[in-house]
Amino acid sequence: MPSQTDTILTTVLGWIDEGRLNPGDELDEAALVAEFGVSRTPVREALIRLEATGLVIRSPRKGAVLFKPTLPEFLAILEIHARLEGQAAGLAARRLSAKGAEALDSAVAACEFHAAHLGDAEPAAYYALNLAFHATVAQAAGNLFLYDLIATNARKLMAYYRARYRYHGTIAASAAEHRQIAQLILDRDAPAAEALMARHVQFDQVTAMDLLAALG
Repeated sequence: MPSQTDTILTTVLGWIDEGRLNPGDELDEAALVAEFGVSRTPVREALIRLEATGLVIRSPRKGAVLFKPTLPEFLAILEIHARLEGQAAGLAARRLSAKGAEALDSAVAACEFHAAHLGDAEPAAYYALNLAFHATVAQAAGNLFLYDLIATNARKLMAYYRARYRYHGTIAASAAEHRQIAQLILDRDAPAAEALMARHVQFDQVTAMDLLAALG
């Protein structure tokens, strides 16, 4: 049975994934105590663990806030994240199981269905499908440590990736690239899968600046 700290940690991570928490948002201890009906101890322990991953910044004056990157930090994290995602795709091409292949095709098909029937509409819904695709690839890599690294880095950039899908044509382009990446994985072409995935999650400095500005 998960501890109170584990429950709080899992819930807060879910709030980040869902967009309920965004960069710069405050994580008020008193509010969390009331939310979970616990003492301050498990709340503080959860915040300490989040701080250790870099997802939360704590200071005596401001308390705990969700990490909000500067442009140099954003680009540095993105550079690492692209390499991690690329490595996962390359490993998936080498290690993909029959079950993993079915899951991968299903994840891609869901993205394609959204792009074909909803187009640019409901970008938040598409983003959830996008997360599922990337999680499926990371799982197929068969390296739990790599999977956790990708998940942690993704959460630092999540709000910005989510905002990116508000741009016209981005959903269609993303779904098409997902199919190309999946095919390379299915074809066991590890170098090509790694390279395309790395390019897929990367974007230029101008786009990064636009996204940082859009989220204040």
